Formats: sequence, C-alpha cells, structure tokens
Amino acid sequence: MKKEIKKEGKFKYIEIGEGTPIIILHGLMGGLSNFDGVANFFPEKGYKVVIPELPLYTMSLLKTSVGNFAKYIKEFIDHKQYKGVILLGNSLGGHIALLTTKLYPAVINGLVITGSSGLYESAMGESYPKRGDYDYIKKKAENVFYDPKIATKEIVDDVYKTVNDRNKLLRTLAIAKSAIRHNMAKDLPRMHTPTCIIWGKQDNVTPPEVAEDFDKLLPNSDLYWIDKCGHAAMMEHPQEFNELLYKWLEERKL
Repeated sequence: MKKEIKKEGKFKYIEIGEGTPIIILHGLMGGLSNFDGVANFFPEKGYKVVIPELPLYTMSLLKTSVGNFAKYIKEFIDHKQYKGVILLGNSLGGHIALLTTKLYPAVINGLVITGSSGLYESAMGESYPKRGDYDYIKKKAENVFYDPKIATKEIVDDVYKTVNDRNKLLRTLAIAKSAIRHNMAKDLPRMHTPTCIIWGKQDNVTPPEVAEDFDKLLPNSDLYWIDKCGHAAMMEHPQEFNELLYKWLEERKL
C-alpha cells in the first residue's frame, strides 16, 4: 500500500476514503504500514481512515510523554475539524487512544484497543529492547508475533536501527517511563465511551489477562479474541480483525 503522506503544519498523516473518521495510532516500534489491512478495508465500508504520524522522535525530550501525545491527537482532530471520531490504537497507540478519550470524551464516539499498554507495566520494558546485538533484537521482534515469520527482515532492521540511534533510544525510554507513570486503572471505570477490545490469545507482550482487566474496568466495553495471534492482531490476522471490528461498529451504530 503506497499511500500519500500529507503534510500540514506540524502534522503528517495518511487519509483515505470518506465518512466517519477512524484515527489509527501506531505503537512505539510500529510503522504506518502495520495497518494496511484496516486502511484497505474500511474506506470501502464508508469510513475515512486516518493515520497520523506520531511525533515520537521529534517532540522535545522534556515533553515526550503519553499526555503530550494525547494533546497532539486532540490538536490534530481540531485542525482537521473532524467530528465524532473513532480512535483505534495498538500497543503504545492504544494507551494514547485511552488517554485521549479520557481527556477529550466529547470528540470521540468510539474507542478500539488491541495489545494496548496502560495497565500492564512490563509491557513497555519487554517490548522495547535496549541496545543489543542483531540476533537479540530479532528474537525480541519475533516474540511480538504468534508466527515469528511476520517479523520480516525489514521489521527487524527497523527496530535494530531505532534502538541503536541514541536520540531515538532516549525518547523510547522516556516514553516507556511516562507510560508506566500513566497507569489508567483508576481512570477506566469513569470512561463510558463505547470500547472494542480485540486481543491476541497468545499475546506475550500484553498477556490475555490484561484484556480481561480492561474489559472489567471499562463500563461500556466488548472483548473479542483472535486465536493463534500475538501482540499485533491487525497485522497477523487482518481479515478477522477487520470483520470483528466492522461487526462491532455496525452493532454500536458508529
């Protein structure tokens, strides 16, 4: 999927289709292409798919935090004048989506999280390797998926480059610390936005009990499982992910 990245002021994003905006928030080591399946499916169903590039490595180090990324997403929604958006986030992106929904519930009609951080602390430390040799990084990347073949050389190379870039590593660690500080267990019971939780049954990074905790704590949530699936359901089982999400959006009239 070669999609044109638009640039407007400080925002860079991909925008496909027309209709209710589904804003997708990628994880710390996740590129925009991780959501190709979603971006190809939903515009044909009457949704506008929007993937902003999060300023993970460009925001000043002192401001690098989950809270400031949530503010950035709100500024982006205001800039685009979107109404009634659906936020979809994986891993760190799920955490940012949760916090954005907590802070700005009036602009968000629906929330979708998969393999999200926000409750489970070691998710951050485990999935973002510190510097190491290539084989160590390769094993870490493969551990994210149920099927290790999904961790292509391109994905492993990308992670290796990130963790061996001092600037990116410092920001990665700052984000990880911020995510641990921003544990959302106390906030979730007060968040009434309809929430779809889609989780891999074999997620090693944020294990299945994390999904169950999200489902217990969020008052208006539905939990769906995908079998033979790790931390990035939308990459490993794009068709099943899309069908579950589309059915949920239809049931919730979103």
